[in-house]
Amino acid sequence: MDREDAVDEVHVRACRELGVTRAVVPRSFPLALADRLRAAGVELTVDGPRFERRRRVKAGAELDGIRRASRAAEAGMAAAAALLARARPAGDVLHADGEALTSERLQREIRAAVTARDCRLDELIAAGGAQGVEGHHPGSGPLAPGVPIVVDVWPQDRASGCWSDMTRTFVVGTPADDVVAWHGLARDALARTAALLAPGITGRELWEVACDVFEAAGEPTQRDPQGREPLRDGFFYSLGHGVGLEVHEAPTLGRSGRDPLVPGDVVALEPGTGRHGYGGARVEDLFLVTEDGCEPLTRFPYELDPQTAA
Repeated sequence: MDREDAVDEVHVRACRELGVTRAVVPRSFPLALADRLRAAGVELTVDGPRFERRRRVKAGAELDGIRRASRAAEAGMAAAAALLARARPAGDVLHADGEALTSERLQREIRAAVTARDCRLDELIAAGGAQGVEGHHPGSGPLAPGVPIVVDVWPQDRASGCWSDMTRTFVVGTPADDVVAWHGLARDALARTAALLAPGITGRELWEVACDVFEAAGEPTQRDPQGREPLRDGFFYSLGHGVGLEVHEAPTLGRSGRDPLVPGDVVALEPGTGRHGYGGARVEDLFLVTEDGCEPLTRFPYELDPQTAA
């Protein structure tokens, strides 16, 4: 018997020894193991929402791990701001400490600060200009003065396996008027949705409030795409998501977010807007839903100028 089959056989024998004849499993349960267990007479029922509900309320070691990951996220963002604060224009490219400033160099600085706090940061975003509005483009190549640089970090605490999530937007030099306006809208949407964050409200309702902010300024949203399908400009994504043992988990804060929030939910709010091929602005913070409101888990300045944040 090869190793994979032997491992599956161990599971089958364990169920037999424990008298397990029926079980509920998540959507991600391995198909090969499911086939083996069913062939052995174990009835399996897939119920993803049941597992999501069990994981939503964060407390104890999980919440401690999220807090540690949040401190690491802040350290990474501070490292990014410090490096950008030292940057100076040299033609169309930023230079810092005598060499060209690239997304890759910025990513290395951020990762070093995060890992020094015993957290992992395998992936992150440090993307300038058009790359920063592409959703999950990690960023590559030289960074330019005067353009928005989106920095999104989601560290994982090594001890608990729990995550955090945080985003800021910086500009070295003078930002364009539209970038300033977009950044102001993102901050307004974050403040207005955070003020409503409490048990009982749904992710859909929070997303609707964010859409109100952007649509009032003429920015398209998924709710009001202004005839643009698929939407690539404006507020073209959901408001946020739950964070815990996965960086994206229940509850959903968007069009499909029907479940009311409960005390113990940890959610990321990440409103933003921009224009495809040009750039945009996005901010993101993490919050713990409490009995009567919420508690911010990430704290860092929002200003576009990295000199202010450093």
